[in-house]
Amino acid sequence: MSQWSDIDKLALDVNSGKITALSLVEKSLKTIREKSEFDAVISIIDERSIKRAQEIDLKISKGQNAGKLAGVPFIAKDNMLTFGSETTAASNILKGFKAPYQATVIEKLEQEGAICVAKANLDAFAHGSSTENSDFMVTKNPHDKKLVPGGSSGGSAAAVILDMVPFALGSDTGGSIRLPAAFCGAVGYKPTYGVVSRNGVIAMASSTDVIGPITKNVKDNATILEIIAGQDPLDSTTIKLDSYKFKPEIYDLKGKTIGLISELVNSNITKTVQDKFDQTIEVLKNNGANVVEVSFPLLEYSLACYYIICPAEVSSNLSRYDGIKFGFSDSKATTLDELYNQTRSIGFGKEAKRRIMLGTYVLSSGYYDAYYNQAQRLRTKLIEEYDSAFSKCDFILTPTSPDVAFEIGKNVHDTLKMYLTDILTVGASLVGIPAISIPANVGDDLPVGIQIMAKQKDDAKLLSFSASLESKL
Repeated sequence: MSQWSDIDKLALDVNSGKITALSLVEKSLKTIREKSEFDAVISIIDERSIKRAQEIDLKISKGQNAGKLAGVPFIAKDNMLTFGSETTAASNILKGFKAPYQATVIEKLEQEGAICVAKANLDAFAHGSSTENSDFMVTKNPHDKKLVPGGSSGGSAAAVILDMVPFALGSDTGGSIRLPAAFCGAVGYKPTYGVVSRNGVIAMASSTDVIGPITKNVKDNATILEIIAGQDPLDSTTIKLDSYKFKPEIYDLKGKTIGLISELVNSNITKTVQDKFDQTIEVLKNNGANVVEVSFPLLEYSLACYYIICPAEVSSNLSRYDGIKFGFSDSKATTLDELYNQTRSIGFGKEAKRRIMLGTYVLSSGYYDAYYNQAQRLRTKLIEEYDSAFSKCDFILTPTSPDVAFEIGKNVHDTLKMYLTDILTVGASLVGIPAISIPANVGDDLPVGIQIMAKQKDDAKLLSFSASLESKL
């Protein structure tokens, strides 16, 4: 049972004076410290969060409305620029870095009275699927400390399930919100590419990076999305929607057509996950939904496509960490070349180096056409396949991950196996469509996530459908 009410109710109670913002922040900070053994949090923003809570309470005492999220505490993934703490992206190369400005999503939440109380752990620079690649700590799964929480937003998902906060922010490049949501039993949402500003978020792969909420239910998720969505002059990739109302409406599952990908039949989905997925399909059928098969002949190549395009963009984005402008700088270097080499050798972890090398290789002369150009052509073909599938169905369902959470250390030396964890999530990222992971089961078993995808810009429909399905599971 959650110790937090729905986000709307929390804000209403604060605005009405029934509870104080300070009491919510103190409860959050207390829980963060009590559950520190899970290593979900890199840094705590106690001074600033308490001060902001006091300011909100003072505003309310004067009869003023403090916003749609008045006093609601939250945790931001540590690749988002915030005041009151360092922003490290869980990498030694940024240890000690204090942001000169805040990310647009943080500013938007604060304008509505939300209070950032801590920064969540992640795979360094968001490179990973287990949160084992952090340079500082390994986050533990809230259900079993021997297991990973998923990645790269593992700290954010774990924090929500551990009741540290009512919601957290994550970033999703190839599944980094959805996968930890599935492994921890949370609701994780990846919006349509461009719906939420990335300004002030440390870039991984700029053509697929998105910011989204992690919550315990779909309604809360939509509440946060409504506030952080919108065009931003500081991010030229943001897009205009006809409406930014995402609160789930009453949505009848009857008559809706659900697409199941025929190529997944012979994939490596475990029996535990397949059983929960089959049960979800039965729930849809019993509520009048139509289920059809849709074909993705190129689906098997989507992971290879992603792991060419993504490292190429990582290689470009990480080139700014050179020991000169900000972050770690090797003081022993005597020449510029030494400074570059030693700063990056010491500051970057193994996975960052691996992706830089892969990306530099596929972008190099003689290999650019063979790898990067081919991957971009395949990406276009994948977009066409998704468009074709959505002409036959309203939503596409898959498991979020082929398996449940695995043991810490089990796959850390098997890079290919770790990358295969993303097999079901990278497609939606490559084509820029919205996707959500909701828990298929509640109880003693390890969580299993169900991924639901919709057409580009159909975020509101996807959230309404997901809320309706959530209520039936």
